[in-house]
Amino acid sequence: MEPNVYTAGQENFNLPHDLLKLPTEGKFYKTKKKSVKIGYLTANDENILISGLNNSQQLILNLLRSKIYEHDIRPENLIDSDVEAILIFLRNTSFGPEYKFDVIDTKTGKKFETTILLDELEFKKVENFPSEDGTFTVKLPKSQSTVKIRPLTFGENLEIDKMVESYPTGRVAPKITWRLQKQIVDVEGNSELGFISKFISELPIMDSKFIRNFLLENVPSLDLRKKVKTPSGDMVDIDVNLGVEFFRPFF
Repeated sequence: MEPNVYTAGQENFNLPHDLLKLPTEGKFYKTKKKSVKIGYLTANDENILISGLNNSQQLILNLLRSKIYEHDIRPENLIDSDVEAILIFLRNTSFGPEYKFDVIDTKTGKKFETTILLDELEFKKVENFPSEDGTFTVKLPKSQSTVKIRPLTFGENLEIDKMVESYPTGRVAPKITWRLQKQIVDVEGNSELGFISKFISELPIMDSKFIRNFLLENVPSLDLRKKVKTPSGDMVDIDVNLGVEFFRPFF
């Protein structure tokens, strides 16, 4: 833990900031805060940006720790869609909504520069909402088991990625199993970890896919896919990356 980084945002409450509405409206958090105070990027934040050039995840984490001006919110506990909203706010208020990056023309194989407006990115609206404890209760189609599930946090996704990276070379990391162990918090009223682990080890693939799709459809998320026109006239789909390149104008 880096105490000076964790407390950075808490010490800066008097600096210029804005109130940002969270896409999740705080429904998955104990605080239930629908909006959070976010500071603007300053010249001092260039240190964070430079230090994260080789690790986009660490860059994002350090920025969140520095710019979230809330005593009771840790960035690791945020859902990805809320993290994405904060990153777009930080970039828009520092560099404007235009985002330029290189794309390959599928016909010619040549690289060209394109521009999208971050203001045009939209968050998917959902119809189902979690219960007070931030979970969904669903009945699985194959096993017919009733389970409580929740989306992974930004920190949990980072943790799983690190576990995959450190897994022995040549062996397949059980990433899906690790995710399910965090997503499923109750099976038929039983929240004992050993029971849930055994349940997951025998879970039909149809049920695993159902959980994945249910959370994708019912947790607010940012649509990071855009269509752009190539110089040769084709339309191609591109994915907007919110990592290091997203903040490249700082350099």
